[in-house]
Amino acid sequence: MTMTTERTGLWLVGAGGSVATTVAAGLAALRAGVAAPTGLVTAQSGLDGADLIDTADLVTGGHDVSSVSLAKRAEALAAAGVIPHDLPGLVAHDLDEASTRVRPGYALGAEGQREAVDRLADDLREFREREGLARVVVINVSSTEAPVVPHAAHADRQALDLAWDAGESPLPPSSVYAAAAFAAGCAFVDFTPSAGARLPVLGTLADEAGMPWGGSDGKTGETLLKSVLAPMFAMRSLDVRSWSGTNLLGGGDGATLASPDARRSKIDSKAAGLEALLGHAVEGPLHIDHVADLGDWKTAWDHVTFAGFLGTRMTLQFTWQGCDSALAAPLVIDLARLLDLAMRRGESGPLPALGFFFKDPAGLDEHALAPQHDLLVRWATEGAGVRS
Repeated sequence: MTMTTERTGLWLVGAGGSVATTVAAGLAALRAGVAAPTGLVTAQSGLDGADLIDTADLVTGGHDVSSVSLAKRAEALAAAGVIPHDLPGLVAHDLDEASTRVRPGYALGAEGQREAVDRLADDLREFREREGLARVVVINVSSTEAPVVPHAAHADRQALDLAWDAGESPLPPSSVYAAAAFAAGCAFVDFTPSAGARLPVLGTLADEAGMPWGGSDGKTGETLLKSVLAPMFAMRSLDVRSWSGTNLLGGGDGATLASPDARRSKIDSKAAGLEALLGHAVEGPLHIDHVADLGDWKTAWDHVTFAGFLGTRMTLQFTWQGCDSALAAPLVIDLARLLDLAMRRGESGPLPALGFFFKDPAGLDEHALAPQHDLLVRWATEGAGVRS
């Protein structure tokens, strides 16, 4: 049940990428009535009581470090089978309009970080004012960054200002975007394993702005299965001895993760919850390999060894093949609707109820999918009708 008639901005960092283009094309298809809300968690009947903004009232914009044509990007995705072959033509006008709302992004070292935050925040304010938007949610769907190198400026605002005064650039790009979002009075979500708003100083900036945020690293494939299967072993008192996995990725994400530093960020994020789910540590390597020919598809193969009664040894193997953009895009739309709800309620800080969507959930120690879903539904429906 939707009560809201205002429009909300969905500002995508990495606006020209596959996920962002699928989001823009998908929203246009939903508005035109040529697509069903398959994959949208917020379309479930259990969330009927939540006062969520209608998907037709989400307006996309974004930042990207390269010049993009969303219509051309959508045509490439259609040719690859990621979206229906006729969809780019049906929503070409919407995609052309969305392209006019994409602004130059931030590249590390290209400009001072204080100046970059000011520029990016101005883009967000201009977007909100020009489009007559009530609120704006910023979601980072850009490439995965390497693990952040510790710096004193990550700890508090004063140290950050001193570093900026000295001409330093201590924040990773994802955190620069988060700082700009908070400066402009926008909510922020990191759909990647990058640092984003998780640095302590960004938490301070969010608190000062009174803005909600969430993350990190969207749970769309192998980890999604782990969050269901690992609790099963624990509930049945079966002794998991090892859990090994191999991930094959194509597309831009796979190319980015070919870098050892970026790959380490992803592996750390994917491994974060397994011990918590099982209640004990297990051995088993996790590999991520780039296979360009896979394009937007990803394949995960997992091998699990476990022991049952009297120590009898057994195994589980599974293969998951999914289209990354088709899995991620509806969750990005879900997060925009839920962060919009949080903003209208006047909530701030990390939102534990959004842990359902992430491999490494901010503010939440629970990693099992079913309890995370219960928490999400309770949070979304308990304050239905609340206005800020």
